[in-house]
Amino acid sequence: MRRKIFLMKKEHRELRRRPLLTPLWLSAVMGIAAVAAVVWFIAGMTTTTVVVVRHAEKELGSIEDPPLSTVGEQRAQLLARLFGERSGPGSLAAVFSTSTRRTQSTAAPLAARLGLAVSVESDTDKLLQQIRRQYRGKNVLVVGHSNTVPDIVGRLSHRDDIPDMSELKYSTIYVVTIPSLGRPSVLRLSY
Repeated sequence: MRRKIFLMKKEHRELRRRPLLTPLWLSAVMGIAAVAAVVWFIAGMTTTTVVVVRHAEKELGSIEDPPLSTVGEQRAQLLARLFGERSGPGSLAAVFSTSTRRTQSTAAPLAARLGLAVSVESDTDKLLQQIRRQYRGKNVLVVGHSNTVPDIVGRLSHRDDIPDMSELKYSTIYVVTIPSLGRPSVLRLSY
C-alpha cells in the first residue's frame, strides 16, 4: 500500500513538472519559427536590374516607321556585344522593345546572341507590370524611344529628375536597379 501511495505521489509530482516544460517547448518552437521567417525573408530579397536604351540611329526619310541606318545597325551590334553574355552574372533574362521596326531592329542582334525572342510591348504600364511580376530579381533590357525612355526610367526609379532625351542622342544607357527593400538607383552611361 505504501508503495502504491509512493508511486501515486511520484506521478503527481511528475504531472506538476510537465506544465513547467510547456513554456520552454513553446519558446523553442516560436524561436525556430522566427529563425525560419528571417531566413525566408532574406532569401526573398532580390534586386531587379532594368537596362533602358533608346533605339539606334534610324534612316532619315519620310516613311512613318523607318529602318535603322548603317550607323544604327553598328550601334545595335555594339549593344549585343555589351550585354550579350548568355550566362553568369549580368546575363539578361528578357529583351523588350516597342512595336516599331527601329526598336525591334536594335534589340534583335542582342536577342539573337542570347537565344531569346524580342518581347514586343508598346504599353508602358503593361511593360512595367510584366517586369515587376515575371522578372523580379532578374536582368532585362528595354529598347524604347526618346520620349518613352525617360518616362520608363523615372517610373522604375521613382524619380522625377530624369532629363528629356534629344532627338539626336542615341548613345544613352540607363541602368536601373530595383531592390526588394530600399530605394531604386539609376546609373547613366553612354555607348
